Amino acid sequence: MRKLTLGIGFLFSIGCVFTNTPAIAAPPDSLVYALKSTVVKIRVVLPDGRYGVGSGVVVAKDQVVTNCHVIANAYAINIIKFGESHRATSLKADWEHDLCIAGFDGLNTTIATLGESTNLQYEQSVFTISFPNNSPRPLTTYGAVKALYPMDDSVIIRSSNDFRLGASGGAMFSDDGKLVGIITLKSPGRNAFYYNMPVEWIKNLLKQPEVSLNTKGESPFWDAPEEKRPYFMRVIQPYQTHDWVALKKVSTEWVQAEPSTSEAINYLAIAEYNLKETKNAEQHFSQLYAQNKHHSSALLYLGMIAAESGNKDEAIKTAALLDQLDKDAAMQLNEKLGIKSSNDCSVSQC
Repeated sequence: MRKLTLGIGFLFSIGCVFTNTPAIAAPPDSLVYALKSTVVKIRVVLPDGRYGVGSGVVVAKDQVVTNCHVIANAYAINIIKFGESHRATSLKADWEHDLCIAGFDGLNTTIATLGESTNLQYEQSVFTISFPNNSPRPLTTYGAVKALYPMDDSVIIRSSNDFRLGASGGAMFSDDGKLVGIITLKSPGRNAFYYNMPVEWIKNLLKQPEVSLNTKGESPFWDAPEEKRPYFMRVIQPYQTHDWVALKKVSTEWVQAEPSTSEAINYLAIAEYNLKETKNAEQHFSQLYAQNKHHSSALLYLGMIAAESGNKDEAIKTAALLDQLDKDAAMQLNEKLGIKSSNDCSVSQC
C-alpha cells in the first residue's frame, strides 16, 4: 500500500488477538472460518511499476469493496482468491468516504451478508478478517466497539481491533456474522485509535453507476486540511499530548456544532476533568452515562471523581460495573483505589 499524505499509518494485525470485552460469547470458529471465504487479497499495479496490497470483501455477485486509497490511480486492480488472480473490469467509487467497489467476471466465492452499523453498541464485541503484512491467508482479530461517530446518515466505528499494513479494505463483522464495517485508518501515535467505515455507505455505493477504471482518485474526508477534518479526528492530537486547554477548545466547538453527539461531550468532560473543573466534568460524564450505560469512559471518570472525593464505596461499585464492560478500565480504577484486580482476559494468541 502506498504511503499516504496524512501522518496516519495503516497497520494490520498479525494474528488472532483477544481484547477485553464484555462477557459476550465469542462467535463459533466454524462461522469465522466460513466468513474468511468472503475476504480477498487485493494487489494493484502502480503506474511506476511498483505493487500495492490490501484487502477486500465480496459484497455482491462479482463485486468487491475495498478502500479507495488501496486502488486509487492503479494501472491494474487484481484480487487473489484460492490461488487464482482476477482482474477488475468495472469500478464504483465513493472517494469522499474512501470506499470503492471493483467488479470482476466469474468470481465464484461467498458473498458477505450486510448488517447495520447504526445498530452497534459501545463495547459490543466485533471481529475483523483481513490480509495484514501481505499474509498468504486471511487473519482474524477480536475486539470491541469503543466509539461511534455520527457522519452522513451512518456512524464511523472506532474499535479496539488493531490492524497493520495490508488490511485496509478488510472486513469487520458482528458476532452474528454480518458485515458492519470496513477497516480503513488509524490515528498517529503509540496509543492509536482504529477507525472503520460503515456498511450503510457500501449499500448506497452498490446502487451508484460505474465510473471508468482510469478515473483519477480524489482525497477522502480524513485527508482534508486539519481545520476541515471531522471533529473526532481533530480532538486526538490534543488528547494524546495532554493539551487540555486545546482539547477543551476544540471539543467545545464540537459540542456547539453537534450537540447530540455523545463523543463531543465526552472529550469536553475529559478536558474539564484534567483542568480541575470537576463539577462540570461530573455533570457531563453523568449525562453521558445516563444516555449510554455502555459508555465505559464516562463510567471510569465518574469512578475516578468518586475516589478523589473520598466516596470510596461509590468508586468500588463503579469499578464492579466497569468490570462487566471494559476490564482494562476497571483495572485502572482499582489501581487508583489501591485494589488489586485479577484480569482474566489477558491477551492471548489464537
